[in-house]
Amino acid sequence: MRPRLPHSNKHAGRSNVGRVEKTHMLYIARYQETWMLLHSSFFKKLNWSAHENSTGRSWLPSRVRLKAAAAVPKALREYDLRQWLRLQPLLHAVKSARYRKIDRRFLRQPLKNGDIQGIRAAARDRHVLITVAFGDAQCLELQLRLTRRFVRHDLHIVADNSISEASARDNRQVCATHGAAHVRLPTNPWTARSPSRSHGAALNWMWHNILKPAAPTAFGFLDQDLFPTQPCDPFEPLEVAPFHGDLRRAGSRWYLWAGYCFFRFDAVGRKPLDFGLDWFAGLDTGGANWEALYRYMDPSTVPQRPITAFAALPGVELRRAYCEWRGSWLHEVGLDGDLSLKAKKREAVLRLLAPALEVPLGSARQGN
Repeated sequence: MRPRLPHSNKHAGRSNVGRVEKTHMLYIARYQETWMLLHSSFFKKLNWSAHENSTGRSWLPSRVRLKAAAAVPKALREYDLRQWLRLQPLLHAVKSARYRKIDRRFLRQPLKNGDIQGIRAAARDRHVLITVAFGDAQCLELQLRLTRRFVRHDLHIVADNSISEASARDNRQVCATHGAAHVRLPTNPWTARSPSRSHGAALNWMWHNILKPAAPTAFGFLDQDLFPTQPCDPFEPLEVAPFHGDLRRAGSRWYLWAGYCFFRFDAVGRKPLDFGLDWFAGLDTGGANWEALYRYMDPSTVPQRPITAFAALPGVELRRAYCEWRGSWLHEVGLDGDLSLKAKKREAVLRLLAPALEVPLGSARQGN
């Protein structure tokens, strides 16, 4: 067989030159961006220098290591050559610092409405449930009715992260009707940009401003579209474990799903908890606790429950009408699936909850 000769193209040299010039321009732009970041106030506050020895273990003291880990989301050894050439370790560090600066500013904001001192006093030495509400008063009412009936707890706090004041008023009325404490969170800087970051910021506000000062015996976070259908005590596993919930994995890391996670305060109260996310490490809401909490625990020792996905609507594919049974709790998964089917999906959820509610099915306004 004759050897295949190189294809001759008088424009090849020109196109190669063009590609090289384009690559050079890309690197120039990247380094210009890096230069600006290096001289920014964010970078000057970073403590992100390489903090691993040849074994991949950090040589920094634990307190300093936590600060370094907060600045660099992933270990430096986890970045490949292409990511280093694109300066991703630096860019991720700076972006993470920027996100945390926004979060810290939010944590300092006061409540729009709510008796913070009274709620702290009520939560002290108690078993506390916290739900982050985002509109949808019907959904919140369903949960409060069912948790009040089935779930052992002392206090249920609703942290209202709704966009509209009308939705917040509806939620406040629902809380008053069903005996839950209501706090109207400050305007969340992430709500319009990232629901996951918004949710994490709301959890962190509750941790720093209510739970940590109150020192409850134990506390747990719930998604508002998660409904118990049988008697249960989610605090019971904390008698043998410092925390428990629904486990999620991200590569070699793991964390507890923010929609159902419970903690014994004496085990976590002095740790630098962060219920936010870390997308650069593949961690969703709640995953930022990896460095401070989860990495030191064997995930096989964390009590678990079965999780089964199903389509809420007959004849509709799973991804369009996605719901879950998490143990005996029904999870509507309101933000997933085909939003055009949201009303029909809610009707299906109400039918599933009817035996637990033991009341005629009704309707209520869904908001945001």
